[in-house]
Amino acid sequence: MSGDGPLPAAFLDTNVLVYLFDTRDPAKQSSAREAVASHRCFVSPQVLGEFYVVATRKLARPLDPADAAAAVAGWPPDQVVPLTLPMVAAAMATSQRHQLHYWDSLIVEAAAAVGCPVVLTEDLADGSTIRGVKIVNPF
Repeated sequence: MSGDGPLPAAFLDTNVLVYLFDTRDPAKQSSAREAVASHRCFVSPQVLGEFYVVATRKLARPLDPADAAAAVAGWPPDQVVPLTLPMVAAAMATSQRHQLHYWDSLIVEAAAAVGCPVVLTEDLADGSTIRGVKIVNPF
């Protein structure tokens, strides 16, 4: 990145955060690092909680819980999107309308709520647009 202006905003799905720490797939780890370095990245408490569970339990070499907690605590607070009851209701409707898992819909709704134009994930259809948010698979 040239540093000639603000970074574009993106909302991260849990898998992008996990790949930052998962050494099993160096290519995905590199792609995750590049994606995070080239965006102003937003997450929700849902994403941070899911990251903690996956990073401490499901990696080939799980993170120490204190290290995973430090990674969560180190996220810039102004880039954590609080979840609200209206977002939950909207996610339920989006889930039904677009045939998505509820948790994926909640990520889309959180991104839409703060005006993130992009969700970075490998879990949804790359290139699709849901609720005005483009889905991009960085891997």
